[in-house]
Amino acid sequence: MTDQRDSLAREIDEELRREQLLKLWERYGTYAIAVAALIIIGIGGFKYFEHRRTVAAETAGARFTAAAREAAQNRGAEAQKALEEIQSSAPAGYAALARLRLAAADRQAGRRAEALAAYEAIGNEKGLDPLLTDYARLQAASMRLDSADWTEMQNRLNDLVADGNPWRFSARELLSLAAQKAGKAEEARTQLQRLLGDRGTPPGIGERARMMLVMLTEAELAAGAAAPEPKPPAGDGKAAAPVPAPSPAAPAPANTTK
Repeated sequence: MTDQRDSLAREIDEELRREQLLKLWERYGTYAIAVAALIIIGIGGFKYFEHRRTVAAETAGARFTAAAREAAQNRGAEAQKALEEIQSSAPAGYAALARLRLAAADRQAGRRAEALAAYEAIGNEKGLDPLLTDYARLQAASMRLDSADWTEMQNRLNDLVADGNPWRFSARELLSLAAQKAGKAEEARTQLQRLLGDRGTPPGIGERARMMLVMLTEAELAAGAAAPEPKPPAGDGKAAAPVPAPSPAAPAPANTTK
């Protein structure tokens, strides 16, 4: 009897839950279908966007490689045309790479103002990979080395010489050159010693740093050797009285006592 009552209670509970679910579905079923559809559409759209972005990046990469190959084969006109197309239509990363290549071509061709303006624009652009913007800033600083003062070179390179920056080795070498140009030997020595003390310094830069440090030391030693001897303090204008030389001792008289 007890089992029958328990079975009947369970059936009643299930029927009540079924009725509640039906009421909830009748009230909110349309919204649930709409939410599910939006989720499916969103996932599909994101996947499609990712696919399109991958295809665009692969296409831009192939075009950039072809342009670099044309430049290496001295087909400058074809390479420049391809790079200009990449600059205007490729994803941001490849577009920035194309702009850097075009700026380098301008610099090599002697169009320094155009090259410097391009490097400055890339270095100040927001949203680009820091690896690209820092490289552009480094190139702009190298172009300003001959004409910029020490303060400007510090402002341009202080962030780039920091530990962890991938361009720190070239930036430290450039800052040491700027310091020598400004007559700041100690600052130049500091940057060169940082290069020699960093195990990650490329061999070529390390060898140049060692040579520059030797040349800096030799220049300092030569400057010290060429310095004039200090003059004696000025007197009252009167000639000092000559000091008489000591007279030779008189010979002792001979003993004549026998």
